[in-house]
Amino acid sequence: MSNEFEGKVALITGGSSGIGRATAIAFAKKGAKIVIASRREKESEETVAMIKEIGSEAIFVKTDITQATEVENLVNQTINTYNRLDYAFNNAGTEGILGPSIEQTEENWNQVISTNLKGVWLSMKYQIPEMLKNGGGSIVNNASIAGLIGFPNGSIYGASKHGVIGLTKAVALEQATAGIRINSVCPGVIQTDMVDRGFSQDDDGEAKAQIAAAHPIGRIGKPEEVANAVVWLCSDAASFITGHSLTIDGGYTVQ
Repeated sequence: MSNEFEGKVALITGGSSGIGRATAIAFAKKGAKIVIASRREKESEETVAMIKEIGSEAIFVKTDITQATEVENLVNQTINTYNRLDYAFNNAGTEGILGPSIEQTEENWNQVISTNLKGVWLSMKYQIPEMLKNGGGSIVNNASIAGLIGFPNGSIYGASKHGVIGLTKAVALEQATAGIRINSVCPGVIQTDMVDRGFSQDDDGEAKAQIAAAHPIGRIGKPEEVANAVVWLCSDAASFITGHSLTIDGGYTVQ
């Protein structure tokens, strides 16, 4: 185990599975103590157990990131337990209900925007003051290639992810001289529960094969490939990078 992040604390929202879980484990392998935030208790406790198995420390704080009081409690619990916050991966998100924009409901708009965009804003609102107490830190927000290009039937999701990128850039500028670097990652299609839900009615696997083929690299991504990028952005190796949107998409958006 590398000790690059020894004694440091990383908070991961949406850490119950997929990219969030993989990132929590990647931080832990480098010596960080981990705080997992999610609404799903069983899966989050499984993530905590995995982290403890590799010899690091972790806690789970049940959190709905759309609620300011719960996000504030999350950060307070982090400080009460570990007395510091150094890194955050604001990853929790939802795809909502996909379909033509004119068929969308206000309820779906509110749910997706509240989770994907408001949740990232609230997370940074409470994370940044604690990082400032330590002289700095690093935050990575999970956007998407849907924050870079448009996808039919994904208008609300795309709007939320474009918003994450804009929010990231603005807050990065606000904190640029304060020792806090803020970046975003823009994954392509990654093998996660969210993707599995999208293909749940694809019995023969044809749609999944087509999506894989749409990535020039010839496959969809792995959660660990995004996790490694997040950890790198938080490391001293990326010390001159802030306000950046790192695309991790197997070449999808190059075409």
